[in-house]
Amino acid sequence: MPMKRIAFIALIALALLVAPLTVQAQTPEPSSPPRTAYGRPDLQGVWDFRTITPLQRPAAQGDKAVLTAEEAAQIEAQWAGIKLFDRPAREGEVIAYNDFWLDLGTNVVGTRRTSLIVDPPDGRLPPLVPNVPRQVASLDVDLPGERPVRYRAGGIGVDGPEDRGVGVRCILGFNSGPPVMPSGYNNNMQLFQTPEHVVVLTEMVHDARIIPLDGRAHLPEEVQQWNGDSRGHWDGDTLVVETTNFTGKTASFNDNITSAIGTGETLHLRERFTRVDAETLLYEYTVEDPTAFTRPFTVAHPMRKNLGQMFEYACHEGNYGMTNMLTGARVQEKAAEDTARPE
Repeated sequence: MPMKRIAFIALIALALLVAPLTVQAQTPEPSSPPRTAYGRPDLQGVWDFRTITPLQRPAAQGDKAVLTAEEAAQIEAQWAGIKLFDRPAREGEVIAYNDFWLDLGTNVVGTRRTSLIVDPPDGRLPPLVPNVPRQVASLDVDLPGERPVRYRAGGIGVDGPEDRGVGVRCILGFNSGPPVMPSGYNNNMQLFQTPEHVVVLTEMVHDARIIPLDGRAHLPEEVQQWNGDSRGHWDGDTLVVETTNFTGKTASFNDNITSAIGTGETLHLRERFTRVDAETLLYEYTVEDPTAFTRPFTVAHPMRKNLGQMFEYACHEGNYGMTNMLTGARVQEKAAEDTARPE
């Protein structure tokens, strides 16, 4: 056999032996979660919780808990063509937002679940306790009500700025939590940690929650706060945060931006933070409130690592919206008085 042919055959044989080794070497191994210098899982970073996966499973999906890859791709393609605010203004209407300002995300969660609620198994909120109070607001009109509570997006149509919703006043609300929930924009949460504390900073209204890990007791029952009183501890590699002492102005749960359930006074919130891998933080929470819901429910929301920096959300810096709203209301009231005044 000619030497050239022998050399060619040997080269092919060598390639066949090496090829599987080469493929194996190029296959990435699953990344393990990073840890801090003191041995705990490193939860730090900016975490992106945008998603088009709904809180509750749509009725049309029945008992389907998880989408196929094809179904998820179809939903994402349909969502990409939806315009929520890009429409002409109706007569007498001023549109403050269009779709340029929204950042709801374009993808379902990585688990492809049909809802963020994982318990009850039907992916829906449990039945409410009879006669539980509901807080209903509106994005474009004032609705009658009592003093504005945390999740009221609008106002109650009275004289002073203190009667506008705390969300409109950029004090609290929207997706800041607790619990943290996806909303129209600013869906970023940054975590900081030391051996003694964890800090949860949300971009929306730049709210920081400082959570001690030293085993101290909760505040006395009569001391109530907008964000409740949080205490944390480690359960293996999962950070568990228990929050109580919410005020009656905080809803037990807000199922959307204009609606909330209960008063929050009997709410017990349990959050779990688990670093799944270098790019994923699993955020879970359980809402337990016997005066609002007939049973507890649990949400699981895998968040993605955001490599960017989180900047302050300067909600009302240079914003004359509040002044203009109240000035316009006074003009309308005066016009109504002038019309009603006898000649």
